[in-house]
Amino acid sequence: MEKQRCGWCVGDPLYETYHDEEWGVPIYDDDTLFEFLILETFQAGLSWITVLRKRENFRKAFDNFDYKKIANYKQNKVDKLLQDKGIIRNKLKVNATITNAQAFMKIQDEFGSFSKYIWAFVDGKPIKNNFKDYKKAPANTPLSDAISKDLKKRGFKFVGTTVMYAHMQATGMVNDHEVSCFRYNEV
Repeated sequence: MEKQRCGWCVGDPLYETYHDEEWGVPIYDDDTLFEFLILETFQAGLSWITVLRKRENFRKAFDNFDYKKIANYKQNKVDKLLQDKGIIRNKLKVNATITNAQAFMKIQDEFGSFSKYIWAFVDGKPIKNNFKDYKKAPANTPLSDAISKDLKKRGFKFVGTTVMYAHMQATGMVNDHEVSCFRYNEV
C-alpha cells in the first residue's frame, strides 16, 4: 500500500524523498540549521523545489555550508558565485549569505549555539499543528514574525516572516505534516 504523504510533495521523487526523510524533522545542530537558513534565503520569491534541485550545487559552491569560511568570503569569491550557473545567481542573496554567516557566529558567541537561540522561541520542542490539508497551513505566524524581527535586528538579511516560517517547518520547529501523512506522528 502506498504511503499517505502531504499533498505538496506527491508526484516528484526528489520532493517525496525530502519530505519522507528531512522535512519537519527537528534539527538541533548548528551546521544543518545554517544550511537550511541559507537555502531558505535563496528560496525567497521562488519555489522550494527550485532550491532543492540545486542543493548539491549550493553545497559545492558554498564550501559545504561552512559558515566560518562563508563569513570571510571576499569580492573575488562573490564574483565567482555570481558566475556559477548551478546556483541561484542573485547578488543580494549571495551577499546576504556572507552577512548571515557573520551574524550567525555572533549569535553562537552570545547564546553558545544558534540552536539554543532559535529553539528558545519554541521552548526547545516542536509545535505540533493539526492540518488536514497542507493548503490550510499559514505562510507565517506571530511567532515567525517575532523570529524574523529579532534576526533582522541582529543583522540578518532575507529572513522575512514567510522565510522564517518555512525554516521552522523544514527544521522541525513546527510540525505541519498533514494529520493523515505517515510522517505526522513520526517527527
